[in-house]
Amino acid sequence: MNTVRSELSEAYDLRPSAELAESLSDIYKKMDRVVTPPDFFKAAPYIKAINDLKRERNAVILAHNYMTPDIFHGISDVVGDSLQLAIEAAKVEADVIVQGGVHFMAETSKILSPQKTVLMPDMNAGCSLAESITPAGIEEMRKRYPGAPVVTYVNTTAEVKAASDICCTSSNAIQIVEALEADTVIMTPDQYLAQNVAQKVKNKRIVWWEGSCIVHEQYTAQDINEFREWNPGTVVIAHPECPPSVVEASDFSGSTSGIIKYVTDNKPEKAMLVTECSMASNIADALPEVDFVGPCNMCPYMKMITLEKVLWSLHTMTTQIEVDPAVAEGARLAVQRMIDMSKKLGL
Repeated sequence: MNTVRSELSEAYDLRPSAELAESLSDIYKKMDRVVTPPDFFKAAPYIKAINDLKRERNAVILAHNYMTPDIFHGISDVVGDSLQLAIEAAKVEADVIVQGGVHFMAETSKILSPQKTVLMPDMNAGCSLAESITPAGIEEMRKRYPGAPVVTYVNTTAEVKAASDICCTSSNAIQIVEALEADTVIMTPDQYLAQNVAQKVKNKRIVWWEGSCIVHEQYTAQDINEFREWNPGTVVIAHPECPPSVVEASDFSGSTSGIIKYVTDNKPEKAMLVTECSMASNIADALPEVDFVGPCNMCPYMKMITLEKVLWSLHTMTTQIEVDPAVAEGARLAVQRMIDMSKKLGL
């Protein structure tokens, strides 16, 4: 990393700058509730260099809601949850896509835009869910439940998507499962998302692979109940990757985009987001009337993506994602079915 920093410093003026930070005050206003002025002085040179280089490369940055505020507000062109980013990846007209997220998201962008250059700032930014399932696991589930369609969460590798019938995200899983004609549906790899969907879709038998997210599986209903006792009046909002007992103990459950909409529409005085830490940080400045309280868990993979790595990626163009064409075609079908069905269902 020292070599990276040294080479970048030779190409760009990356010294902390209060003057430059002042010139980027419009950007800072979006994050000043959660980012201190000294930290923004350090980030400002990277933000300027990246935004300048984006124009030079004809690049766009797609950032997941779990990105840190300096990335989410400072350099991103499109932000959202997995479904939103998947849809936008297929629509963007730029030559280069930089993925602010984890590896499977960059693969999805490449699958949907094979003609574009897709950059992944850190190839080691993986996902516990993606690592929990393989095509062999899909085959095992098909043998166990013959004829049942496989609905695979987008938090998976291209190979797993290619072995599936259709993909889903946390924002459309219920509707996609409901729309399938089969009586039995296989959901992979998130056992808790599947169990939470099963609570809503009573007319189908839903079976699942026993994977889980290292961020969301850590929460317990006891945590929620103890926090309510300590801080009464707090509205608790959980992601559906949490165990069903946590979702049941919460006031609302939804995808990352659903959580943002709920908080924006309802503006609770105090809110606890039972999900990844950066969610609250990225919406805090837009909702000054909401006090975001309580514990949160960080995704170590998402936090691997930094301004420095994004700049290096764009500077060298060496962190390109490639997907085997045969695998990509199968995966594209599964993702496109999800997108098409979501549009048909008005999602």
